[in-house]
Amino acid sequence: MATLYTQQDKNIRKTWLLMSTFFVLVVAIGFVFSQIYGDPSILYIFFIFALFMNIFSYWNSANIALRVSGARLADEVQYRDLHNIIENLAITAGLPKPKIYIIDDPVPNAFATGRNKEHAAIAFTTGILSILDRSELEGVAAHELSHIGNKDILVSTVAVVLAGFISLIADAFLRSRIYGGGSDRNSKGNILVLIGIVLAILAPIFATLVQLAISRKREFLADASGALLTRYPEGLANALSKISSHNAPMKKAHKATAHLFIANPFGSRVKGLFSTHPPVEDRIKALMSK
Repeated sequence: MATLYTQQDKNIRKTWLLMSTFFVLVVAIGFVFSQIYGDPSILYIFFIFALFMNIFSYWNSANIALRVSGARLADEVQYRDLHNIIENLAITAGLPKPKIYIIDDPVPNAFATGRNKEHAAIAFTTGILSILDRSELEGVAAHELSHIGNKDILVSTVAVVLAGFISLIADAFLRSRIYGGGSDRNSKGNILVLIGIVLAILAPIFATLVQLAISRKREFLADASGALLTRYPEGLANALSKISSHNAPMKKAHKATAHLFIANPFGSRVKGLFSTHPPVEDRIKALMSK
């Protein structure tokens, strides 16, 4: 059975793999660009950019995810019960108490972010606080704390920035081709242009698939770890059932951060490869079989 710390080393390797893949992909796109435009300096610019983005994403991706979601710090007086729940569970899990944020949105949802357990945060929507009872909220909190304990918040949070910038680079290239970039007319130039367009199209698709693979696997582990933490899997199972009954999208839903949440912030019922989360029915079934 999965425990809170089973996948820590594996998730650290995932982070390094994601950052390395991003670096190689951006440099590859930069190489193609430099060949198309006949300017070697483009490759150096992309190299420096890829290195900078890896460093930047490690240190700042959590703040970006929180700001994009419109999260604010939860007042300790106004949200005293929530702070008590998180503090008690954090002590049980042997983790520092993370910062707690509130998102003003009636759609029930929550997510954890941060580069490590010492710099972690959990955000809850006002909607989830209004519909869940204490045991259900404890289940959700334990799930998010498990993401922190499992050390998968770093790879998931870094993916927010890296995947977003891969898509941005690809979009910039496609626009440059459509609106007058490049002047090659020979066969070599045409081939390089074609390669560049293919890379630009595949880059955001690859980034999306990385996000989906990270999210779908980690949710089952966090569910199992959260159930072990509370010793009451029914709480999280009931919470997931309530959350899934609200199919409306969040006001500040973004594709780059969708994989962070406990449930799809777009309210989508899409299943299979292109779903950011495993089916709720499967998650509930796994919890109730514990």
